[in-house]
Amino acid sequence: MAGELNTLWGEIVADELAEAGVETAVICPGSRSTPLTVALSGHPNIEAVSHLDERSAGFFALGYAKRTGRPAPVVCTSGTALANLHPAVVEADSARVPMVLLTADRPPELADSGANQTIDQERFYGGSVRQYRKLPEPEAADRKLRSLRTALARAVATATGVPSGPVHLDVPFRKPLEPTATEGAVPEGVPDGSLPEGFDADERPAVAGRKGSFVAVTRGEATLSTADRDAVAEAVADAEAGLVVCGPADRSTPSPEALAAFVRASEFPVVADPLSGHRFGPHTGDIPVCGGYDGYVSVLESTPDVVVRFGASPTSKPLRRYLRDSGARQFLVDPAGGWREATFAATDLLVADPTRVAADLADAVGRDSGAFAAKLADLEAAYWSFVGGEEPPEGAVLADATDLAPDPATLFVSNSMPVRDLDRFGRPREAELTVLGNRGASGIDGITSTALGAGHGTDDPLVLVTGDLAYYHDMNGLLAIARAGVDATIVCLNNDGGGIFHLLPIEEHERFEEWFRTPHGLDFEHSAALYDLAFARTDDRRRFRELYAESVETDGTRVIEYRTDSRRTHDDRRELADRAAERLGG
Repeated sequence: MAGELNTLWGEIVADELAEAGVETAVICPGSRSTPLTVALSGHPNIEAVSHLDERSAGFFALGYAKRTGRPAPVVCTSGTALANLHPAVVEADSARVPMVLLTADRPPELADSGANQTIDQERFYGGSVRQYRKLPEPEAADRKLRSLRTALARAVATATGVPSGPVHLDVPFRKPLEPTATEGAVPEGVPDGSLPEGFDADERPAVAGRKGSFVAVTRGEATLSTADRDAVAEAVADAEAGLVVCGPADRSTPSPEALAAFVRASEFPVVADPLSGHRFGPHTGDIPVCGGYDGYVSVLESTPDVVVRFGASPTSKPLRRYLRDSGARQFLVDPAGGWREATFAATDLLVADPTRVAADLADAVGRDSGAFAAKLADLEAAYWSFVGGEEPPEGAVLADATDLAPDPATLFVSNSMPVRDLDRFGRPREAELTVLGNRGASGIDGITSTALGAGHGTDDPLVLVTGDLAYYHDMNGLLAIARAGVDATIVCLNNDGGGIFHLLPIEEHERFEEWFRTPHGLDFEHSAALYDLAFARTDDRRRFRELYAESVETDGTRVIEYRTDSRRTHDDRRELADRAAERLGG
């Protein structure tokens, strides 16, 4: 039967991915990828999600992996299709998110021939992937089948390793691509793709595979030696004032239990980025977790002697500057040995698993808190007492989105001003809120798709808070609501342009409105109608709270547009910051 070899090849790819723990695959339509599409969509243990737009598909897979920790392999055809995945690959690389790309390709003999829809896929994503591999061409040979299975098992292990990230597998196929071919479909001189009789028998190990991954990859955890642990513990114990900083999480922050144990032992207070996984959760009732620091750290005159830092670089610029100027000894914990501290003020890089570091130090440290911890606690309480109900319009939305979110819930927040407003106005809460964002490369493309992918990976209610430009950039992604069966509350902060540019000196440029803030004048109600979504619009905080509370408690997806004025909101932020500094610094 023509096409049997490609069919078997696709089935082995699907089978090996499933054995490696893959549960979901994201598939974009195309001809050259037919064997992969047929096999993955038909596999009993893999849920296949269809996406018409490759760029949205890449970000959907990114969001799914952010929420679950597992890659959702992305399948696309040859040609420009894989170029559209590139923005998501860049974010996955920078944010250390597992991703597996299966890009179909023409056979090697068509390279550099002008053949239609044929581009050079060799190391197409450059240094943005953890591994590139051209898979072997389909052939009825046991050694090639074992090579194929081994490559797939290793790809998933690499994507989920330390550091996690994208893996690119280039998958060449010759025609015929379909499971069965009509008579005359195979050109003269081209092999018909048939298998030798009995080759696909289940008892053939290379065909049947093994129980579990064909190659089981076991990774040890990087730990500090006893001497190194004791040296760090001594520095912590001897500090007159200490601080724990948790930046955005990507497997470089400790578990809540290990963090809590270390904080109780060291009595170091915690400042937790909203994307760290530590600003929200039950542990916030047991240990001092600060979330308002962006609003008061600039007036904090005392500084710590020792800082222990987990996660990526914090969102807050005032916090980054405070750490830069503190003169403290700063331990930067990163299991991959990466350096994500652009002020270059950290003094020690601990290449070790963050949970083990926190747990080991908890066992080795015992000290009493000092005046610094008490001062920070007083400022934290005073800050929230001062700003409660005084937030500027866009900040109020982020305050309400966290305060009124169900428990549990997944909250995805866009870049530019929304994540900054969340940092300043998202008060720590004991609820199980999983807060995510694309802070690797910090772009505004693919925000909606990433959020919907995250929602697909959980049964928790999903909330997306996005700006109008980010919403515009990824309106194609809204199609996943119906095709992937995701419900969400989508809050679109519409200030008709790029409000973040008000923070830059270019605001004074005479053509600022035309070239930087770029008002668009779009009516987003039409986008909701296009995708058959409920829509509401308001510029009143009380009404927003009503709409939001109703949406998160009901099935279906609603877009809530909150209209603001970017100039007025910026002025309000600045005025509130000045008043907070005056009040808290006195």
